[in-house]
Amino acid sequence: PGPTVIAVATIGVAINTLTALLFIRGQRDANVRGAFLHMAADAAISAGVVVAGIAIWLTGRTWIDPVVGIAITLAIVAGSWGLFRESVDLALDAVPRGVEPAEVTAALAGIPGVTEVHDLHVWAASTSETSLTVHLVVPEMMTHGRVLAAAGSLLRDRFHVAHATIQIEDAAAGAACPQRPTEVL
Repeated sequence: PGPTVIAVATIGVAINTLTALLFIRGQRDANVRGAFLHMAADAAISAGVVVAGIAIWLTGRTWIDPVVGIAITLAIVAGSWGLFRESVDLALDAVPRGVEPAEVTAALAGIPGVTEVHDLHVWAASTSETSLTVHLVVPEMMTHGRVLAAAGSLLRDRFHVAHATIQIEDAAAGAACPQRPTEVL
């Protein structure tokens, strides 16, 4: 059985490694990274079977098999931890890494004509797109189109927000907004 196990596992290493290489370019997307990690783990398991098979065949020490299995398990858990955390963040609609709400608020507040920014919500719409909703208060006579265009460009170019919903409020009616905070921390 030793040589047969080693031969079959060697074929598994080759096939799984080649398949993993097909996914290596799409590492920014969590789904593609998950597929890559799955195939890489399968290749590692097959490599572990080859190593354990050769070692057991040459030495007769069967305890090598569970030791290699535990080592592979630990490597898989360590390698997939980041993907697990990213998946939990996505499921919980957490603010994407690299986007600081305070920085977004400050940047939007810096747009000429914007007097207040509130009710900002930022979340990952998918593994590769960020969404945002926000209320911007502008003077009553200000042209809203210019503020919307400036805010949309800023969010897309600086913060990579693919989908933004921006509500413009007139400063005179700003106090009437139910989402306006009563206190600013």
